[in-house]
Amino acid sequence: MTRSHSRFAEFRRRLEAFDPGTGWRLWLYEFLLFGFKQAWACLFGGLLLFLLLATHMFYPDDAPLHRYDFLTLAALAIQAGMLLFRLETWQEAKVILIFHIVGTVMELFKTAVGSWDYPEASVLHIGAVPLFSGFMYAAVGSYMARVWRIFDFRFTRYPPHWATWLLAAAIYVNFFTHHFMLDMRWVLFAGTALIFRRTRVYFHNWQTHRWMPLLIGFGLVALFIWFAENLATFADAWNYPDQKAGWRMVGIAKFGSWYLLMLISFVLVSLVSPIREPDAPR
Repeated sequence: MTRSHSRFAEFRRRLEAFDPGTGWRLWLYEFLLFGFKQAWACLFGGLLLFLLLATHMFYPDDAPLHRYDFLTLAALAIQAGMLLFRLETWQEAKVILIFHIVGTVMELFKTAVGSWDYPEASVLHIGAVPLFSGFMYAAVGSYMARVWRIFDFRFTRYPPHWATWLLAAAIYVNFFTHHFMLDMRWVLFAGTALIFRRTRVYFHNWQTHRWMPLLIGFGLVALFIWFAENLATFADAWNYPDQKAGWRMVGIAKFGSWYLLMLISFVLVSLVSPIREPDAPR
């Protein structure tokens, strides 16, 4: 094991080398192994979501440090720990930082036009946006980078890089312009389907690569983020206009928004995570 790998990498290799047998034992083992790997890939986001819920329920109202500021400092500590224990590489951290900045810029605009707001006070903020909010975008980038590496993603019929970058740029611009002109998200959904329609992602779970259409993978990740968003708004991390009188589930339209935003993260992570064919040498 080299210094560039975490202790988890060695533990993961041992799990992948274990032979549970055949039949239902093999099926169950693969299912549990898949869940374990996914949970480990979600470490940043999972810890942040836990802190959102825990502070919502237990953080003292009279604490000298605002809850949002505590969350900012805690998120910084988590990110530092990810690097210290080699759970993320510095190259991945740089890309995650870019997505962090991209998300924060969008937050500044969206809060200004009233798409959502942050109901609590904070010292560590820019405009109406507490600094912990950028780490929620960083959590998506962290998951994307870690799941890519943990499952050793390979791809077939991956589209040209210029096409993915053009799509990601159009998605980001539309998050701003749809407030003033025609919302192009359905055109962007169609563009995503067109560009990635033949792309398969191969993921290594136990001893072999399995595959699924990449578009389905995008949808599953976006659905998971939408579930997490419901928990985060329940914890008063932020509020949409229809939640100010009391919490209610986030509208399913936000699933589509996360689908598009997650694709931006995917394209950014592809900067440092190679697009390889199945069985290509590591």
